[in-house]
Amino acid sequence: GYHADRWKKLLIPYSSPTKAYFDTSDQDPFCMYSYLLDITTWNKSMRRGFIKVKITDYAGNTVESQMNSEASTFQQYKRVKILTGFHQDIENIAKISLTFSTKTLIGPKHKLRILQMKLKSLNNPKR
Repeated sequence: GYHADRWKKLLIPYSSPTKAYFDTSDQDPFCMYSYLLDITTWNKSMRRGFIKVKITDYAGNTVESQMNSEASTFQQYKRVKILTGFHQDIENIAKISLTFSTKTLIGPKHKLRILQMKLKSLNNPKR
């Protein structure tokens, strides 16, 4: 999502309170390309945290997703679907990297073992 202060100049002329429903487009500055990340984890114990996705094309161009605002729960052999977005479209993906974070500074570091993963473009579903 976008911070509302970026839309303040557009919203102020309307009477208060204002309801706004935002739809992204392929034009700057508010473009967003949505993907559905579908993963199955292999860890025996439950993990709770956040996934950041980085995709790279064959030319070496890289784009990183925004961190989800809500933590996901990962259990062994359970599928988890996460909606993620990028500010740039990568057409021919050569590499996908996932970063798992619990956002805690203390405590043990945990790994998230991925058994299966699918990344599907919602803007271009035939990819």
